[in-house]
Amino acid sequence: MLRIAHMFDNAWFQGSLLDSATPEAVGALGPAVERIPLTDGAWLDLRRTWISGADDLFTRLMEAVPWRAERRLMYERVVDVPRLLCFYGEDQELPDPLLTTARTTLNHHYAPELGEPFTTAGLCLYRDGRDSVAWHGDTTGRGATQDTMVAILSLGTPRVLALRPRAGGAPTRRYELGHGDLLVMGGSCQRTWEHAVPKSTRPLGPRISVQFRPRGVR
Repeated sequence: MLRIAHMFDNAWFQGSLLDSATPEAVGALGPAVERIPLTDGAWLDLRRTWISGADDLFTRLMEAVPWRAERRLMYERVVDVPRLLCFYGEDQELPDPLLTTARTTLNHHYAPELGEPFTTAGLCLYRDGRDSVAWHGDTTGRGATQDTMVAILSLGTPRVLALRPRAGGAPTRRYELGHGDLLVMGGSCQRTWEHAVPKSTRPLGPRISVQFRPRGVR
């Protein structure tokens, strides 16, 4: 596929010429969504290229979001979080109208199954292959005890999202996501499975992950 490169603070992003020629739009869900059963009541939904014209949205978010670095206590020492972050609470306006449309579309599709709306958005910027997130589940809050959903919109350079069952006994699943792909983790996924974005030794451009969650799920 033909690509066109843009540079943000020395991080190269390979944008798709085909995507740049496509008007921005949030796609339909419904039959376009692939439901992937996991174990222990967990499942994934996958919708490739859900956002058309996604590279333009990526560019706007790179520039408009007030990205911040964080430090956290891990293994008895304070370390840099290997990605940049920004969180939008339920009463905050999202940084781009297309994200508001995306959340509304998710709510229309998933409300009967979820029983409540997605209300918050956490954004992560993976600047290159050295940025990552370790194995974890979103279990700070209701996800520790209740079935819920986390919808992840991936923009920019494709990166692997890996999933594995907490109890073992099944192979790790790997999904390369980027350029407007949507993956939704549902059912018991946050309690019974873990997910991660592993580091890569390959030269990679930046990726933005937008995680839509219901109230009280982190």
